[in-house]
Amino acid sequence: MKISEDQITTVNATQLLEQGVAAIRGGDAVVDLSQVARVDSSAVALLLAFKREAVERNIALQFQAMPKALASLASLYGVDTLLT
Repeated sequence: MKISEDQITTVNATQLLEQGVAAIRGGDAVVDLSQVARVDSSAVALLLAFKREAVERNIALQFQAMPKALASLASLYGVDTLLT
């Protein structure tokens, strides 16, 4: 799944969650974040939700091109190892 939005914030997190869960349920195992430039804490929650969905389906989910700001937030919240 390629996230084509340039931001992941509270404004669009619910929509992206629905799209991502559908993609994972369809067997997608890669989340491409290369277009994402702006994030808030909802982006971390979104990726964790994707990860939970993938674990439930026994899919080894990968996050590609994670923005530095998102990696920094994940590290700040202590969940960075869950997203690698």
